[in-house]
Amino acid sequence: MRVVSGTASGALRLAALGRKLSSNARRRLKWMDYYHSHGRNGRLTCRHFDISPQTLHRWLRRYNPRDLATLEERSRRPHRTRRPTWSPELAQAVQQMREQFPRWGKDKLAPLLRKEGWECSTSMVGRLLTSLRKRGALVEPIVSTISVRKPRPPRPYAVRKPKHYQACQPGDIVQVDTLDLRPLPGVVLKHFTARDVVSRWDVLEVHSRATAATAAAFLDAIQARMPFPVRAIQVDGGSEFHAAFEAECQRRQIRLFVLPPHSPKLNGHVERAHRTHTEEFYEIWDLTWTVAELTPQVLAWERVYNTVRPHQALAYRTPQQFLQQEFSLASSQ
Repeated sequence: MRVVSGTASGALRLAALGRKLSSNARRRLKWMDYYHSHGRNGRLTCRHFDISPQTLHRWLRRYNPRDLATLEERSRRPHRTRRPTWSPELAQAVQQMREQFPRWGKDKLAPLLRKEGWECSTSMVGRLLTSLRKRGALVEPIVSTISVRKPRPPRPYAVRKPKHYQACQPGDIVQVDTLDLRPLPGVVLKHFTARDVVSRWDVLEVHSRATAATAAAFLDAIQARMPFPVRAIQVDGGSEFHAAFEAECQRRQIRLFVLPPHSPKLNGHVERAHRTHTEEFYEIWDLTWTVAELTPQVLAWERVYNTVRPHQALAYRTPQQFLQQEFSLASSQ
Protein backbone atom coordinates (compact mmCIF):
# COMPACT_ATOMS: atom_id res chain seq x y z
CA MET A 1 0.00 0.00 0.00
CA ARG A 2 1.32 3.40 -0.94
CA VAL A 3 0.97 6.23 1.54
CA VAL A 4 1.74 9.77 0.44
CA SER A 5 2.33 12.67 2.86
CA GLY A 6 1.29 10.50 5.75
CA THR A 7 -2.27 10.15 4.42
CA ALA A 8 -3.87 6.68 4.50
CA SER A 9 -6.09 5.44 1.71
CA GLY A 10 -9.73 6.36 1.67
CA ALA A 11 -10.85 2.83 2.47
CA LEU A 12 -8.73 2.71 5.66
CA ARG A 13 -9.99 6.09 6.78
CA LEU A 14 -13.57 5.07 6.19
CA ALA A 15 -13.04 1.93 8.23
CA ALA A 16 -11.28 3.79 11.02
CA LEU A 17 -13.77 6.61 11.27
CA GLY A 18 -16.83 4.49 10.65
CA ARG A 19 -18.18 7.28 8.49
CA LYS A 20 -21.13 6.54 6.20
CA LEU A 21 -20.66 8.62 3.09
CA SER A 22 -22.99 9.14 0.19
CA SER A 23 -22.07 7.70 -3.19
CA ASN A 24 -21.07 11.16 -4.47
CA ALA A 25 -18.79 11.74 -1.46
CA ARG A 26 -17.14 8.34 -1.97
CA ARG A 27 -16.48 9.27 -5.59
CA ARG A 28 -14.82 12.52 -4.51
CA LEU A 29 -12.73 10.61 -1.97
CA LYS A 30 -11.33 8.59 -4.89
CA TRP A 31 -10.37 11.85 -6.58
CA MET A 32 -8.47 12.95 -3.45
CA ASP A 33 -6.65 9.60 -3.09
CA TYR A 34 -5.68 9.56 -6.74
CA TYR A 35 -4.49 13.15 -6.59
CA HIS A 36 -2.29 12.59 -3.52
CA SER A 37 -0.94 9.21 -4.70
CA HIS A 38 0.14 10.58 -8.09
CA GLY A 39 2.34 13.43 -7.03
CA ARG A 40 -0.50 15.93 -6.60
CA ASN A 41 -0.91 16.03 -10.37
CA GLY A 42 -4.15 17.85 -10.96
CA ARG A 43 -4.21 17.52 -14.75
CA LEU A 44 -3.64 13.77 -14.55
CA THR A 45 -6.41 13.43 -11.99
CA CYS A 46 -8.84 15.47 -14.13
CA ARG A 47 -8.11 13.38 -17.22
CA HIS A 48 -8.43 10.12 -15.29
CA PHE A 49 -11.83 10.97 -13.78
CA ASP A 50 -13.04 13.21 -16.62
CA ILE A 51 -13.68 16.22 -14.40
CA SER A 52 -12.82 19.89 -14.83
CA PRO A 53 -9.89 21.52 -13.00
CA GLN A 54 -12.30 23.96 -11.36
CA THR A 55 -14.27 21.09 -9.85
CA LEU A 56 -11.18 19.30 -8.57
CA HIS A 57 -9.65 22.37 -6.96
CA ARG A 58 -12.94 23.42 -5.38
CA TRP A 59 -13.14 20.09 -3.57
CA LEU A 60 -9.42 20.12 -2.73
CA ARG A 61 -9.90 23.43 -0.92
CA ARG A 62 -12.88 22.01 0.95
CA TYR A 63 -11.34 18.61 1.74
CA ASN A 64 -10.17 17.80 5.28
CA PRO A 65 -8.55 14.33 5.57
CA ARG A 66 -9.63 14.10 9.22
CA ASP A 67 -13.26 14.98 8.43
CA LEU A 68 -14.61 13.09 5.44
CA ALA A 69 -17.93 14.90 5.80
CA THR A 70 -16.27 17.81 4.03
CA LEU A 71 -16.76 15.82 0.80
CA GLU A 72 -20.54 15.93 1.19
CA GLU A 73 -22.69 18.52 -0.55
CA ARG A 74 -23.39 21.62 1.47
CA SER A 75 -26.73 23.31 1.77
CA ARG A 76 -27.12 26.01 -0.85
CA ARG A 77 -29.71 27.87 1.11
CA PRO A 78 -28.76 31.57 1.37
CA HIS A 79 -27.45 32.69 4.74
CA ARG A 80 -29.84 35.60 4.60
CA THR A 81 -33.32 34.91 3.30
CA ARG A 82 -35.88 37.44 2.28
CA ARG A 83 -38.04 38.57 5.16
CA PRO A 84 -41.72 39.36 4.67
CA THR A 85 -42.32 43.06 4.17
CA TRP A 86 -46.07 43.01 4.56
CA SER A 87 -47.94 43.93 7.69
CA PRO A 88 -50.25 41.56 9.62
CA GLU A 89 -53.14 43.83 8.62
CA LEU A 90 -52.38 43.36 4.91
CA ALA A 91 -52.12 39.58 5.39
CA GLN A 92 -55.52 39.60 7.06
CA ALA A 93 -57.01 41.69 4.24
CA VAL A 94 -55.65 39.29 1.61
CA GLN A 95 -56.99 36.30 3.52
CA GLN A 96 -60.45 37.81 3.88
CA MET A 97 -60.65 38.78 0.20
CA ARG A 98 -59.41 35.37 -0.93
CA GLU A 99 -61.99 33.62 1.23
CA GLN A 100 -64.64 35.87 -0.30
CA PHE A 101 -63.46 35.02 -3.84
CA PRO A 102 -61.83 31.56 -3.56
CA ARG A 103 -61.13 31.15 -7.29
CA TRP A 104 -59.33 34.46 -7.74
CA GLY A 105 -55.54 34.60 -7.76
CA LYS A 106 -53.02 37.36 -7.20
CA ASP A 107 -53.70 39.08 -10.55
CA LYS A 108 -57.32 39.77 -9.61
CA LEU A 109 -56.89 40.33 -5.88
CA ALA A 110 -54.03 42.86 -6.15
CA PRO A 111 -56.02 45.55 -8.06
CA LEU A 112 -58.92 45.20 -5.62
CA LEU A 113 -56.61 45.57 -2.63
CA ARG A 114 -54.97 48.66 -4.13
CA LYS A 115 -58.42 50.09 -4.77
CA GLU A 116 -59.12 49.72 -1.06
CA GLY A 117 -55.96 51.70 -0.24
CA TRP A 118 -53.43 48.93 0.40
CA GLU A 119 -49.93 49.40 -1.02
CA CYS A 120 -49.04 46.01 -2.49
CA SER A 121 -47.68 44.61 -5.72
CA THR A 122 -49.08 41.60 -7.54
CA SER A 123 -46.03 39.52 -6.64
CA MET A 124 -46.40 40.47 -2.96
CA VAL A 125 -50.00 39.23 -2.98
CA GLY A 126 -48.79 36.00 -4.57
CA ARG A 127 -46.17 35.50 -1.85
CA LEU A 128 -48.79 36.28 0.78
CA LEU A 129 -51.14 33.64 -0.62
CA THR A 130 -48.30 31.09 -0.63
CA SER A 131 -47.47 31.93 2.98
CA LEU A 132 -51.11 31.60 4.03
CA ARG A 133 -51.36 28.19 2.33
CA LYS A 134 -48.21 26.90 4.03
CA ARG A 135 -49.57 27.97 7.42
CA GLY A 136 -52.92 26.37 6.67
CA ALA A 137 -54.66 29.69 7.18
CA LEU A 138 -56.58 29.58 3.90
CA VAL A 139 -59.81 27.63 4.09
CA GLU A 140 -60.59 26.28 0.63
CA PRO A 141 -64.30 25.88 -0.21
CA ILE A 142 -65.89 22.49 -0.63
CA VAL A 143 -66.34 21.96 -4.37
CA SER A 144 -69.72 20.61 -5.40
CA THR A 145 -69.92 18.86 -8.74
CA ILE A 146 -72.39 20.51 -11.09
CA SER A 147 -73.18 18.88 -14.43
CA VAL A 148 -75.82 19.95 -16.90
CA ARG A 149 -75.40 16.70 -18.81
CA LYS A 150 -76.75 13.39 -17.69
CA PRO A 151 -74.07 10.82 -16.91
CA ARG A 152 -73.58 8.25 -19.63
CA PRO A 153 -74.96 4.82 -18.73
CA PRO A 154 -72.33 2.11 -18.41
CA ARG A 155 -71.73 0.02 -21.51
CA PRO A 156 -72.37 -3.70 -20.87
CA TYR A 157 -69.80 -4.90 -23.42
CA ALA A 158 -67.98 -2.01 -25.14
CA VAL A 159 -64.73 -0.80 -23.56
CA ARG A 160 -62.00 1.74 -24.29
CA LYS A 161 -59.32 0.34 -26.55
CA PRO A 162 -56.39 -0.81 -24.36
CA LYS A 163 -53.17 1.09 -25.02
CA HIS A 164 -51.27 -2.12 -25.67
CA TYR A 165 -53.74 -3.30 -28.31
CA GLN A 166 -52.37 -2.56 -31.78
CA ALA A 167 -53.69 -3.45 -35.23
CA CYS A 168 -51.05 -5.68 -36.84
CA GLN A 169 -53.16 -8.01 -39.00
CA PRO A 170 -56.19 -7.33 -41.21
CA GLY A 171 -59.30 -7.48 -39.06
CA ASP A 172 -57.57 -6.50 -35.83
CA ILE A 173 -59.45 -3.17 -35.81
CA VAL A 174 -62.31 -2.25 -38.13
CA GLN A 175 -63.54 1.32 -37.64
CA VAL A 176 -67.27 1.85 -38.22
CA ASP A 177 -69.06 5.18 -38.56
CA THR A 178 -72.02 6.84 -40.27
CA LEU A 179 -72.27 9.83 -42.62
CA ASP A 180 -75.32 12.02 -43.25
CA LEU A 181 -76.25 12.39 -46.92
CA ARG A 182 -78.45 15.39 -47.80
CA PRO A 183 -78.36 15.54 -51.60
CA LEU A 184 -81.79 17.11 -52.10
CA PRO A 185 -84.17 19.19 -49.99
CA GLY A 186 -86.06 16.87 -47.68
CA VAL A 187 -83.86 13.84 -48.52
CA VAL A 188 -81.70 12.48 -45.68
CA LEU A 189 -79.89 9.17 -45.98
CA LYS A 190 -77.40 7.41 -43.71
CA HIS A 191 -74.20 6.06 -45.20
CA PHE A 192 -72.42 3.34 -43.20
CA THR A 193 -68.67 2.74 -43.65
CA ALA A 194 -66.57 -0.03 -42.14
CA ARG A 195 -62.82 0.36 -42.76
CA ASP A 196 -60.06 -2.05 -41.83
CA VAL A 197 -57.17 0.10 -40.58
CA VAL A 198 -54.44 -2.24 -41.88
CA SER A 199 -55.61 -3.02 -45.42
CA ARG A 200 -57.93 -0.02 -46.00
CA TRP A 201 -60.61 -2.48 -47.14
CA ASP A 202 -64.04 -0.81 -46.98
CA VAL A 203 -67.56 -2.16 -46.71
CA LEU A 204 -70.35 0.32 -47.51
CA GLU A 205 -74.13 0.45 -47.08
CA VAL A 206 -76.86 3.08 -47.32
CA HIS A 207 -80.00 3.17 -45.17
CA SER A 208 -82.82 5.56 -44.55
CA ARG A 209 -82.12 5.65 -40.81
CA ALA A 210 -79.17 4.97 -38.52
CA THR A 211 -80.56 2.85 -35.69
CA ALA A 212 -79.06 0.19 -33.47
CA ALA A 213 -80.97 -2.48 -35.40
CA THR A 214 -79.64 -1.14 -38.73
CA ALA A 215 -76.09 -1.06 -37.39
CA ALA A 216 -76.48 -4.61 -36.04
CA ALA A 217 -77.60 -5.79 -39.48
CA PHE A 218 -74.58 -4.05 -41.01
CA LEU A 219 -72.42 -6.57 -39.15
CA ASP A 220 -73.66 -9.24 -41.59
CA ALA A 221 -72.30 -7.24 -44.52
CA ILE A 222 -68.99 -6.58 -42.73
CA GLN A 223 -68.34 -10.23 -42.01
CA ALA A 224 -69.56 -11.39 -45.42
CA ARG A 225 -67.65 -8.89 -47.58
CA MET A 226 -64.36 -8.54 -45.70
CA PRO A 227 -61.96 -11.28 -46.86
CA PHE A 228 -60.62 -11.92 -43.35
CA PRO A 229 -62.10 -12.51 -39.90
CA VAL A 230 -63.04 -9.38 -37.97
CA ARG A 231 -61.65 -9.51 -34.43
CA ALA A 232 -62.47 -6.01 -33.14
CA ILE A 233 -64.68 -3.07 -34.11
CA GLN A 234 -64.15 0.53 -33.02
CA VAL A 235 -67.03 3.03 -32.92
CA ASP A 236 -67.86 6.42 -31.44
CA GLY A 237 -70.54 6.98 -28.82
CA GLY A 238 -73.41 7.34 -31.32
CA SER A 239 -76.77 5.90 -30.27
CA GLU A 240 -76.78 3.56 -33.27
CA PHE A 241 -73.85 1.68 -31.74
CA HIS A 242 -75.62 0.89 -28.46
CA ALA A 243 -78.25 -1.69 -27.54
CA ALA A 244 -78.80 -4.21 -30.36
CA PHE A 245 -75.48 -3.44 -32.06
CA GLU A 246 -73.51 -3.96 -28.86
CA ALA A 247 -75.41 -7.15 -28.03
CA GLU A 248 -74.78 -8.49 -31.54
CA CYS A 249 -71.04 -7.83 -31.27
CA GLN A 250 -71.01 -9.72 -27.99
CA ARG A 251 -72.96 -12.61 -29.48
CA ARG A 252 -70.54 -12.84 -32.40
CA GLN A 253 -67.54 -12.58 -30.01
CA ILE A 254 -66.22 -9.46 -31.75
CA ARG A 255 -64.42 -7.09 -29.40
CA LEU A 256 -66.07 -3.66 -29.31
CA PHE A 257 -64.01 -0.55 -28.58
CA VAL A 258 -65.78 2.76 -27.96
CA LEU A 259 -64.05 6.13 -28.30
CA PRO A 260 -63.89 8.73 -25.51
CA PRO A 261 -66.31 11.66 -26.00
CA HIS A 262 -65.37 14.37 -28.52
CA SER A 263 -62.44 12.47 -30.05
CA PRO A 264 -63.23 11.76 -33.74
CA LYS A 265 -59.50 11.89 -34.56
CA LEU A 266 -59.15 8.47 -32.93
CA ASN A 267 -61.40 7.14 -35.70
CA GLY A 268 -59.34 8.95 -38.31
CA HIS A 269 -59.25 6.11 -40.85
CA VAL A 270 -63.01 5.90 -41.29
CA GLU A 271 -63.39 9.70 -41.09
CA ARG A 272 -60.96 10.01 -44.00
CA ALA A 273 -62.88 7.30 -45.85
CA HIS A 274 -66.05 9.39 -45.63
CA ARG A 275 -64.27 12.25 -47.40
CA THR A 276 -63.03 9.93 -50.15
CA HIS A 277 -66.44 8.39 -50.75
CA THR A 278 -68.05 11.84 -50.80
CA GLU A 279 -65.56 13.43 -53.21
CA GLU A 280 -65.00 10.48 -55.55
CA PHE A 281 -68.43 8.84 -55.55
CA TYR A 282 -71.38 10.83 -54.22
CA GLU A 283 -70.35 14.16 -55.74
CA ILE A 284 -69.53 12.93 -59.27
CA TRP A 285 -71.51 9.75 -60.02
CA ASP A 286 -74.95 10.02 -61.57
CA LEU A 287 -76.99 8.62 -58.69
CA THR A 288 -80.60 7.95 -57.84
CA TRP A 289 -81.38 9.06 -54.32
CA THR A 290 -83.52 6.22 -53.03
CA VAL A 291 -82.17 3.40 -50.87
CA ALA A 292 -83.37 0.68 -53.23
CA GLU A 293 -81.73 2.18 -56.34
CA LEU A 294 -78.67 3.58 -54.56
CA THR A 295 -77.69 0.25 -52.96
CA PRO A 296 -76.37 -1.45 -56.16
CA GLN A 297 -74.52 1.75 -57.10
CA VAL A 298 -72.83 1.81 -53.68
CA LEU A 299 -71.84 -1.84 -54.12
CA ALA A 300 -70.34 -1.04 -57.52
CA TRP A 301 -68.30 1.81 -56.02
CA GLU A 302 -67.19 -0.48 -53.17
CA ARG A 303 -65.76 -2.93 -55.72
CA VAL A 304 -63.96 -0.09 -57.52
CA TYR A 305 -62.59 1.23 -54.25
CA ASN A 306 -61.27 -2.13 -53.05
CA THR A 307 -60.03 -3.65 -56.32
CA VAL A 308 -59.34 -0.81 -58.82
CA ARG A 309 -58.43 2.40 -56.98
CA PRO A 310 -54.69 2.67 -56.06
CA HIS A 311 -54.05 3.83 -52.49
CA GLN A 312 -51.12 6.06 -51.67
CA ALA A 313 -50.93 4.60 -48.14
CA LEU A 314 -50.52 1.13 -49.68
CA ALA A 315 -47.70 2.16 -52.05
CA TYR A 316 -50.27 2.72 -54.81
CA ARG A 317 -51.70 -0.77 -54.55
CA THR A 318 -55.34 -1.62 -54.18
CA PRO A 319 -56.51 -3.16 -50.90
CA GLN A 320 -56.98 -6.42 -52.82
CA GLN A 321 -53.37 -6.39 -54.08
CA PHE A 322 -52.08 -5.44 -50.62
CA LEU A 323 -53.86 -8.39 -49.02
CA GLN A 324 -52.67 -10.81 -51.69
CA GLN A 325 -49.01 -9.66 -51.56
CA GLU A 326 -48.60 -9.04 -47.83
CA PHE A 327 -50.93 -11.57 -46.23
CA SER A 328 -51.72 -14.10 -49.02
CA LEU A 329 -55.40 -13.33 -48.71
CA ALA A 330 -57.59 -13.52 -51.81
CA SER A 331 -60.32 -10.98 -52.34
CA SER A 332 -63.91 -12.04 -51.98
CA GLN A 333 -64.92 -9.68 -54.76
